[in-house]
Amino acid sequence: MSETAFAMTDGRVSFDGKPVLRGIDLTVSPGEVVALLGANGSGKSTLVRALLGLTPLTAGQTLVYGAPPGRFRDWWRIGYVPQRLQVGGGVPATVREVVASGRIARQSRLRRTSAADRAAVAAALAAVGLSDRANDPVQSLSGGQQQRVLIARALAGEPDTYVMDEPTAGVDAGTQRLLADTLSGLVLGGKTVVLVAHELGPLEPIITRGVVIREGRVAHDGRPPRPEGDCARPGHEHQHPHAAEPAEGPLSGWPGEPLSGWQGEPLTGRQGESR
Repeated sequence: MSETAFAMTDGRVSFDGKPVLRGIDLTVSPGEVVALLGANGSGKSTLVRALLGLTPLTAGQTLVYGAPPGRFRDWWRIGYVPQRLQVGGGVPATVREVVASGRIARQSRLRRTSAADRAAVAAALAAVGLSDRANDPVQSLSGGQQQRVLIARALAGEPDTYVMDEPTAGVDAGTQRLLADTLSGLVLGGKTVVLVAHELGPLEPIITRGVVIREGRVAHDGRPPRPEGDCARPGHEHQHPHAAEPAEGPLSGWPGEPLSGWQGEPLTGRQGESR
């Protein structure tokens, strides 16, 4: 696929009259691995949500594979990993069921689960080291393990582009290395990755481009900032005041349909960043 995965032009977002994104121009091309870096409250998660149409722009434009999010229909091409999994009431979902819900966008309403679906789910569980927990209720898992479930759900969908909001937050070093190895294989296969991170850690070798967000603006766009001596690096940004982002609130829906009907369970997203 040669078309641009994401294209935002003069993207602006305000909450309660306070600007959070201030004129973002960002294009993500197929095969890139883009890390969005910056301090808490700098606008990273809001930018991700705005790229996907989950947070509406107050000005500017964003396109997903050439279409505005509200008119984009091929959502199977996007695998989204939010910051947190929240399962609604009712019958407790198992880990396997949540991961299998990542296949829904690829299925027609009448098609039964296929061998390819089952194989994709099994491979995704193995990739995040949760094969032995497949039948456990997802509520019984730790926060870090639930983050791995979210990653596995995205992997199971076999999308063209992965969008991950702090995928390594709350997971141990071994799982971070496992994720890095998994993403390396996806990148070799031509997949596109956009991820939010405070520190790259084991993911650093696969990052092709670093975009530092500071006070809602792009402060650096190019080679990933080095850990030493780069004033654009995320660790430096604590010295700068930044625009506050709102507290956690429910998502109104995944683009084109309610989240309660997308991938099997309701989600709660974050417009702000607590990490």
